[in-house]
Amino acid sequence: MKHQALTEEIIKIFYRVYNALGYGFLEKVYENAMMIELKKEGLSTIQQSPINVIYSDQIVGQYFADMIVDEKVIVEIKAKKYLMPEDEAQLLNYLKATDKEVGLLINFGPKPELTRKVFDNSKK
Repeated sequence: MKHQALTEEIIKIFYRVYNALGYGFLEKVYENAMMIELKKEGLSTIQQSPINVIYSDQIVGQYFADMIVDEKVIVEIKAKKYLMPEDEAQLLNYLKATDKEVGLLINFGPKPELTRKVFDNSKK
């Protein structure tokens, strides 16, 4: 699996934060807590990293990935009852719009949820 060790480390941090904070905070609280833990583990992380959507060689939109860890994995954070197909589509679109191939969608809902997505650069 591509970037398996890194995604496993991020997932451990997700559960550490979830166990400490539980459900009910806004996404930003979880994002900030994740940043603290990722830094403690020595992982280089960019918060709210811009993603340009290009069409016909022009920028047609800009989004912000919650985190990019070690310049390899996009982490998208949710804090809702449960993940929806559009949440997965959002992560896949982030992967399509960048050179990143691996993404984690994590949800600080009533039950912790996560999805790992891979989109190979050769298919972009």
